[in-house]
Amino acid sequence: MKVVVLAGGYGTRLAEQTEIKPKPMVEVGGYPMLWHILKHYAHYGHSEFVIALGHRGDDIKRYFLERTSLTGDLTIRLATQELERQNATLENWTVRLIETGSETNTGGRVKRLESLLDGGTFMLTYGDAVSDVDVRCLLKFHKTHGRLATVTAVRPPARFGGLIFDGDLVAQFTEKPQIGEGWINGGYLVFEPGVFRYLSDDGCSLEADALEQMARDKQLAAYRHEGFWQCMDTLREKRLLENIWQSGNAPWRIWD
Repeated sequence: MKVVVLAGGYGTRLAEQTEIKPKPMVEVGGYPMLWHILKHYAHYGHSEFVIALGHRGDDIKRYFLERTSLTGDLTIRLATQELERQNATLENWTVRLIETGSETNTGGRVKRLESLLDGGTFMLTYGDAVSDVDVRCLLKFHKTHGRLATVTAVRPPARFGGLIFDGDLVAQFTEKPQIGEGWINGGYLVFEPGVFRYLSDDGCSLEADALEQMARDKQLAAYRHEGFWQCMDTLREKRLLENIWQSGNAPWRIWD
């Protein structure tokens, strides 16, 4: 089963980083967000990825080319221009990097990939969030309800700390709990090929057009994920993810 990653947005809310690199290439722990996401899916046995490129897509291509050519030890014979690689350890992935247009909307990007997905069930996520969602359980849930699509619903961390009162006293202070802001689309979607009936052209929004219409048609189910999920929309969230990674207890690092 192929995994699609939408990696073509401008990431304007993270402009401090995305002016020099695409958002999925912003690093946490020395690795791009995109690498973290692919490692997550690979942990569950998925190794065929289709990356929908847009803004600064060449930077993503360059990352994979350099990772392939520079990993491990190199012996270079300058006079003959011979190159030998030794001790290179790379993930056993197939990564297709597809140009879907710098101005194309999310639904349009998916529509452009239709011919590459072999008419079967596929998964899709965004290039700017990590989670410890169990992909096996997600797929099992998807197969039980018979609808065209499943979205992973998550509760985002609250933006502010919470107060619990005892009269006029504060009985408990909670620092940005992952509660209270309602369920949102956390990515980690599963689609049947019938989704392409809901996608039209480059201007089509996957969320506002396709998912909303599928919801009205009762073709969209929600897999509720109560565990960890964190997007990286702002510099504060990048620093948060970096601190979590450096703690040695990153919840999404399930592959170790």
